[in-house]
Parts: sequence; structure tokens; C-alpha cells
Amino acid sequence: MEPAVNTSDHPLKGRAAFVTGASRGIGAAIATALGGAGMKVALFAKTGEPHPKLSGTLYDTAKAVEAAGGHALPIVGDLRDADAIGEAVDTAAAAFGGLDILVNNASALDISGIGELSLKKFDLIAGVNLRGTFAAISAALPYLRGSDHAHVLTLSPPLNTDPRWFSGGPYTATKYGMTIMTLGIAQTEPGVAANCLWPKTTIATAAVEFALGGQPMLDRSRKPEIVSDAALALLSKAPADYTGNAVLVEDLLEAEGVTDLAKYAVVEGQTDFQPDIYVD
Repeated sequence: MEPAVNTSDHPLKGRAAFVTGASRGIGAAIATALGGAGMKVALFAKTGEPHPKLSGTLYDTAKAVEAAGGHALPIVGDLRDADAIGEAVDTAAAAFGGLDILVNNASALDISGIGELSLKKFDLIAGVNLRGTFAAISAALPYLRGSDHAHVLTLSPPLNTDPRWFSGGPYTATKYGMTIMTLGIAQTEPGVAANCLWPKTTIATAAVEFALGGQPMLDRSRKPEIVSDAALALLSKAPADYTGNAVLVEDLLEAEGVTDLAKYAVVEGQTDFQPDIYVD
């Protein structure tokens, strides 16, 4: 995976980040972009060994971060295990001399409605999305409070209350919950910027392939690097200048002067993209 940015004088150079769900997809792309900025990046995910159906492991991402110019610290663990996430954050902070950035990327996807979704599957998506995000923020906050460039970034959507999005109620409740928790930090932690980021189109990830639409939807998606480029731009901002936002990836890039998005298409020349959920 090529780094989105690779500069020797980036404002994030030397700072420390903790990224959840970092073994593949958007999490791996963000971690690699942070590495390209010269950051120290702790990678947290379950996949330490190759998966029979999914490409990418935590150690593959670590290699990409190092190749991009950063320093990687891979930590295998389950976000639903409060002790594991707490210990991982403590380990990263001790190794890096603190933490500046937390990226809540890990998420479980199932848009089945009530009456279709099993309680076991609900426990999974709630455990990863809601409980996991809460646990990661709780563990990281003591360190973030000590940083002069503290950011919490969560991959979750703006709070779109159009009733058509409520059919997948359990999943929607967890994703909106991630947004609410993050925006709450912006209200209660004046020294910590807290923002949410969400793409207008589907992104070519395993979740889209296996849970939403297979190869046809992947072909109408954009690459994870569109999210990582937006994340890098957001995280480079001074915390006091940008906090309390649930922003769409493309809108943030446009504000940064990036309007030609052709390079992010999975299929070269594609113009008919699949809109992401929660986006009108």
C-alpha cells in the first residue's frame, strides 16, 4: 500500500497515534498515512495471523507504516475486551512517551433490522461499535489530556434523522452512538479535538464486499485512501480550530482544495458511485 503523504517536515512528525481496526481497509490506510507523516503509530486489531477469506494482517500494516517512514507498534487484541484495550493503550503510551491521537476505526457491520438480527449478532456490533469505542476513548483520554495536539477521530456518520435510515435500527443505533460519544468529548474536553468522518460513497473494504454488495458494489466504490487523506488533513489541524464536527470525507477534502477525486476510484474512469448509508 502506498502512503497517502510522505513528507519529512509534516506537522504530525514525531507524534503518537493509536488506531483501532488497523489490520486492513480504512484503518490500515489511515495508519499508513500517519506513518507517511512521520508518526509513531500503535496498531490494534484482532487479525495477527492471515485470515482464510480476508487479506491483510496487523503485521502487514506495520510493514506499510514503517515503509512509509513511520514507526509501528502492532498489538493484537479484541476491542470488546476492556482489559485488552486498556493494556494496549497503556503499552503504546509507555512506548511512545504519550499519545496525541486516537482513531476509532474498528466497527462491525450488519444492517439487518429488529426481528431479523440475532441477539448474538447485536451483542457483537454493540460490543465493537459502542462498547469498544467507549473503552478506547476512556483508556486514551488520560494521555490525550497531556498532549498539546490531542485529537479523537471516529469513523462514524453525521446524525441523519431521515426515517429511511432506521430500518437497520440496531446497527444505526451503534454508529450514531459512536458519533454522539465523540461529539460529547468535544463538549466536555476543551483540550481535546473530537470529530467524526464519513464518506459520501462506499469504500472498497471487506465489509462492503461481504456484507453489502459484493464485487459489483466494490466496482462502484472508492479506495480507502480517500478516507485516509481526509483523516490526515483533519488530524493536522490545531485542536482548538477544528472540533465537534461530523464531516463528510469529500466535503473536508474540498475545503482543503482537493476537488479531483478520480484517483480514488476503484475502477478507473468510474463516475457512477454507490452512495454510502446515512448520506442523502
